[in-house]
Amino acid sequence: MSRSRRMGSIVDAVGNTPLLRLRKVTADTPDVKVYLKLEYTNPGGSVKDRPALQIMRDAIADGRLTKDKILLDATSGNTGVAYSIYGAALGYRVALVMPSNVSQARKDITQAFGTELIPSDPMEGSDGAIRLARELIEEEPEKYFYADQYRNPSNPRAHYLGTGVEILEQVGDEITHFVAGLGTSGTCMGTTRRLHDHSRPIHCVAVEPAEAMHGLEGMKHMASSIVPEIYDPKLPDEHMPVGTEDGWDMADRLAEEEGIHVGHSTGANVFGALEVAKRIGKGCVVTIACDRGDRYFAPMRWEKHYEW
Repeated sequence: MSRSRRMGSIVDAVGNTPLLRLRKVTADTPDVKVYLKLEYTNPGGSVKDRPALQIMRDAIADGRLTKDKILLDATSGNTGVAYSIYGAALGYRVALVMPSNVSQARKDITQAFGTELIPSDPMEGSDGAIRLARELIEEEPEKYFYADQYRNPSNPRAHYLGTGVEILEQVGDEITHFVAGLGTSGTCMGTTRRLHDHSRPIHCVAVEPAEAMHGLEGMKHMASSIVPEIYDPKLPDEHMPVGTEDGWDMADRLAEEEGIHVGHSTGANVFGALEVAKRIGKGCVVTIACDRGDRYFAPMRWEKHYEW
């Protein structure tokens, strides 16, 4: 019902995403309901629509973002797409620092909305983009509003006010476990806080790559990365490492068995959710579909056994 509502602006379409029960990949755990929240149904195609819009709205409200400043942030793609859409819709200029090796699709999408792209060293990944963005801010602080998704409390706040509330509305007291991957950590931190505020205990699991050198784009191996200031390692009830191959293989299974084409971070989330389901035997697990798989068609360095 909520998806058929009338809207006055594209920003009104953010949130109220569907919750889909997985049936085939969960065949070995029939007494555990596993749900996937389809965040790729947001206008920008990812979970990052929520924090990008919240960051902008909060900064506009308190005067940090004005028409004479350019919103600047470091991103591997999805947050940048969201900034670009809502910058265009709300009338604000956007500049993004991206590793030069992010997929061409993400570059093309952001530039379609008039966004300026500033390439960073591809070998330094998202951390290199963060460092370059901070250098630009130091050089010209009056030119930019630094959205800083890795430090900005509006990032987890978007999920506290939105994602967590929606999950409770959709499954209520049925939910026993929540699983979310760590990138900026905003989804995990904000949703976990909201679920921990619920009247019943909900066990929240943080998923992260098992290795420093990994192929789960958008996710962070915290021990070897610049740790986001919004990240609180004590907040999740459990931390679960997931290997690159496990995330990739699960993404393939979701496409082939469930008809859901998603990115590899979603594959890692679902792999983690199924590991939880196997362990608990009975319950209800909710996890996040971060984005669609079509943004990963361009092969990357780690794609060894795939033919294109």
